Amino acid sequence: MITIAPFKALRPQAQLAKAIASRPYDVLNRKEAKVEAQGNPHSFLHITKSELGLPDSIGSYDKAVYEAAKENLDAFISKGNLFLENKPCYYIYKLVMDGISQTGLVCVSSVDDYENGLIKKHEFTRPQKEQDRIDHMAAIGAQTGNVFLAYKNNEEIDALILKWQTEKNAQYEFIADDGISHSIWIVSDDATIEKITILFKRKVEASYIADGHHRAASAAKVRAHMGENAPASASYFLTTLFPSNQLRILDYNRVIKDLNGHSVEEIMKMLQENFDVSPSANEVKPTKPQQIGMYVEKHWYSLEAKSGSFATDAVGVLDISIFQENILTPIFNITDQRTDDRIDFVGGIRGINALVKLVDSKDFAAAFSFYPVSIDQLFAVADSGEVMPPKSTWFEPKLRDGLLTHLLVERDEEG
Repeated sequence: MITIAPFKALRPQAQLAKAIASRPYDVLNRKEAKVEAQGNPHSFLHITKSELGLPDSIGSYDKAVYEAAKENLDAFISKGNLFLENKPCYYIYKLVMDGISQTGLVCVSSVDDYENGLIKKHEFTRPQKEQDRIDHMAAIGAQTGNVFLAYKNNEEIDALILKWQTEKNAQYEFIADDGISHSIWIVSDDATIEKITILFKRKVEASYIADGHHRAASAAKVRAHMGENAPASASYFLTTLFPSNQLRILDYNRVIKDLNGHSVEEIMKMLQENFDVSPSANEVKPTKPQQIGMYVEKHWYSLEAKSGSFATDAVGVLDISIFQENILTPIFNITDQRTDDRIDFVGGIRGINALVKLVDSKDFAAAFSFYPVSIDQLFAVADSGEVMPPKSTWFEPKLRDGLLTHLLVERDEEG
């Protein structure tokens, strides 16, 4: 069973919550972060993407970037923009997007659980991205990035969290510029805190990383690097646990830069070996597993995988795996989606029309749309000890950085 704990969050003054809250560091590039933080000195991007305040000649992984992050965090604390909770608490975080809500429990999760496989993974991590988070955490003495965890929902836990939301007032409530609503309740009652801790210990066998593999891996490595001198806080990392019945996974689509020397007619002939191919007068947004949409030369096609053309194990049955084995490798000669610069990824939040625009612009030659991976498929892959193909899942809405930060080293008001 998993171990979670309350923690003393570093958090904003209520009137500054909306200004401070920022989108996760890893969904914005440097240019986008500069635009988003422009005119907002309170944006937490000054800490999570501190390169935005440095000359473009300084690389995003330069030591100066991490030094700037520490200086900016210290300034936020010394000015009173952020303050430390006076006791360990749990926090309830509700997000509403397009009328659909999801509510999670913000806590710290055990690094031991991560290392012992009770916090399950479904993706490989990239060393450079891991090192970036290690350097960021080590420099500022804090975990700013929240690891998005899922668990198989439990009715008793659901009822307890709903009861607190219903009976108490939220500490933060605002609608961000993208229209997503964010609400946070503070669970400070000792008896309720103890009950939550015990319920997770007794009722939840494992949690699953939905988003944040690099943040989790980096937290474990930071503790290991600290060795015997590691504070107790380093044995935990910042997480939000969402019950599986509330999660929303969007499609994660692909665009390809060239047709690998083939004509469209040749591609159609090759596809027919493993797919039933049908032209479509409308955009193809798949409505079921084993259906893939393809857009090329201003035409849409529906590709339905033929029975027996794909493996049926937890990974092989995924549409992204079918795409890799029966389209990407044999037709386009793309064997590694992580490293091949001929392929790019388009989150479902951008809509199917984004694929059309990218291909019609001639920047890409073909686009492929997918049916979203289900949470049960994610659990099945993680439980089997396997990993999904890269960029298989897009979770939305995303947690905001800056609302709740976990300090590894406590600071005074002077930083």
